[in-house]
Amino acid sequence: MIQLSNPSEGRSTLRPADVLVFGWEGGKHACVDLTGVSPLAGFRENGFVAGQAVLKAESKKVEKHAKACEDNQHAFVPLAFDTFGSLASEAVRFLSRVQRVVHSNFSTPQGRGFVFSRLGFSIQKGMAAQFVARLPAILM
Repeated sequence: MIQLSNPSEGRSTLRPADVLVFGWEGGKHACVDLTGVSPLAGFRENGFVAGQAVLKAESKKVEKHAKACEDNQHAFVPLAFDTFGSLASEAVRFLSRVQRVVHSNFSTPQGRGFVFSRLGFSIQKGMAAQFVARLPAILM
């Protein structure tokens, strides 16, 4: 997590980002907060609606951290995804821009799907770690 200073307290107390991207928007740095959720979160209360959990996670992150980033002259990017592979709208915009930059710097066709293939691999790796952590000790 990246700490930002809280102007009212005069010291670094806020932790709204997992990644800081320099010079992202109009010379401002971007605080990127990564959030992975289960698409079945809230399933009992509202019934299952595809993409609902990821949209809710995105809006909660914006509500929680956007103002702190603005107060520190930073842009805020919530990168929310669910374990079925859905991405929130801000995540799609962010990753599309990153992919354009990667495309402009890669001269080989293998580099074209780099960003989204790495993201997919990272989600799968995280899911595998969660499943293994929940296995009963007798199965291990």
